[in-house]
Amino acid sequence: MGEPTEPKPVKLFTGLLTSTPEVLEEVEAELSARYGKIERRSPLIPFDYTDYYDEETGEGIKREFLAFEELVDPGRLPEIKLETNELEVCFSREFDIDLPRPVNIDPGYIGLSKLVLATTKNYSHRIYLRDGIFAEVTLRYRKGGFEPLPWTYPDYRSQDYIDFFAETRELYLDQLE
Repeated sequence: MGEPTEPKPVKLFTGLLTSTPEVLEEVEAELSARYGKIERRSPLIPFDYTDYYDEETGEGIKREFLAFEELVDPGRLPEIKLETNELEVCFSREFDIDLPRPVNIDPGYIGLSKLVLATTKNYSHRIYLRDGIFAEVTLRYRKGGFEPLPWTYPDYRSQDYIDFFAETRELYLDQLE
């Protein structure tokens, strides 16, 4: 019989989508206040894989990733997703922007063998966690690099994203030592 074990802490990150990058400084400050120092940020990456978010978030969307210095318990992912959903609602009221969702905040984490995203949407490859939150292994780490899976979103297959996550994983490994 297997013995239950506590998981290693993981590297928390958020993916931000917005068509109004001028809001990112305030979003970053709030996320940092909640989850600690931002250790890495990606450059702004054009998000032109789909127009799914255009109606809520605007056209010409850009993506930015933030990785936080402090490691977290992976069991906190549902709590963090619920908090980032609440933040999106607060920002939609606070920012003077005529969009229903001026910023989309998607949390996830990097562990030794995978990158996991939190979502509110159920599907065959997603596992229910709690409180209406599901988790998806989006990338797996194998043979020295991240690999997409059949359901991996097209943007998460891009080399820009994979490079950012690989470099972030290296920082995570240093922290575990």
